[in-house]
Amino acid sequence: MNRIIILIIALIFLNQCSFKENSRIWKDKENKLEAQKNIKKVFLEDKKITSEFNQELKLDLSIIKFNNKIIDNENNYGSQNYKGLIDKIGNYKFSKFEDINQLNFKPIFLDDGLIFFDKKGSIIRYNDKSKVLWKKNHYSKSEKKLKPKLDFVQDDENLLITDSIAKYYSVNINSGELNWSKNNIYPFNSDIKKYKNKIFVIDYKNTLRCYNVSDGNECWNLKTEDSFTISNSKFSLIVISDKVIFSNSIGDITAVDIETGVIIWQLPTQSSSIINETYNFKISKLVSDGNSIIFSNNKNEFHSIDVKTGTINWINEINSNITPIITGNLIFTVSNEGYLIVIEKNKGNIIRVTDLFKNYKLKKRKNIKPVGFVIGNTNLYLTNTDGKMIIVDLSLGDIKKIEKISGDFISRPFIFNQNLFVIRNGSIIQYN
Repeated sequence: MNRIIILIIALIFLNQCSFKENSRIWKDKENKLEAQKNIKKVFLEDKKITSEFNQELKLDLSIIKFNNKIIDNENNYGSQNYKGLIDKIGNYKFSKFEDINQLNFKPIFLDDGLIFFDKKGSIIRYNDKSKVLWKKNHYSKSEKKLKPKLDFVQDDENLLITDSIAKYYSVNINSGELNWSKNNIYPFNSDIKKYKNKIFVIDYKNTLRCYNVSDGNECWNLKTEDSFTISNSKFSLIVISDKVIFSNSIGDITAVDIETGVIIWQLPTQSSSIINETYNFKISKLVSDGNSIIFSNNKNEFHSIDVKTGTINWINEINSNITPIITGNLIFTVSNEGYLIVIEKNKGNIIRVTDLFKNYKLKKRKNIKPVGFVIGNTNLYLTNTDGKMIIVDLSLGDIKKIEKISGDFISRPFIFNQNLFVIRNGSIIQYN
């Protein structure tokens, strides 16, 4: 009898606490549903793309416009003017980096040469014949031992640099002489964007920092939620009109007023559990066409979000952390498993999937990952962790050629002045 009475009381209590409209459980459920009801997931099942789809589809690329971009604050390079002869015509040498597992750096390309750095942080300017014009190092003996890695942005006759040991400075592009030098509290972990008289960069503590170009003084900073581990990939930022939009190590996308540093909107894309797992979490660069922001990660999520509001347009289940490319109404990306995926930009529908690793044996392809790609005219140039570059006809999805560049790590490819460049450890290779 006592057990029956206790059971009746328990049922009454649960009914009162859990199913009333004002209960906390009910509210949490409503909040989750409200947050998700406007999100369009193109695929409902959580699975990776591991097979080809619609591979016979021929893309009409006749209306694609070719450009010569090498700097774009929205990371939207599209199809660039390159015919793709793949004839080696230049070799810019530098001292090899040590203990390196990726080459995610970008040279400064000039009409008469390029600028890069070496293992001790020396900045090197080359002419278009691969000859060194000047080489300058602005680090102390102890700083050189830390082997700083550099990121550049050009400001007319000056070069602005941030590095992996928390230093940032400006040098004259013609002589390499120092204009000014300052230190941050934490090392930097993103590329640099410049807008008018300001530069923007993110440090390892998930803080976006805004500096004045002329003297390096800080204009403002914005700290976002931190993680307990150091990220294994670089953060990304873009500049669109009056906003700086950036990602951090836990998957938050934040839009900030460019003058004040005040948050306009913020979109968390991961659950709170990711805070403890950020070393393995990798997100692509943000890319925008001015209306939408496109990015993906290695958690099987490919996002399109609205620039003005930060609301999600659609999410597709694609496993990739390399930078996608927007061309017209199409988005191109390559999954971490080596599949070229063509997506309809406005709706997020996948219209074709092509296996670019089909020539590798199964045992070998498991150890190969894509590094990055560019589009030259109607060809795609994909570099991989095995030191090879795959050239693909985008219209048909056919593999035209596989070029061996190195037996070790290589960078993503770059196109400038109708030439293609790839960094390998110790040199930058130029192709006609």
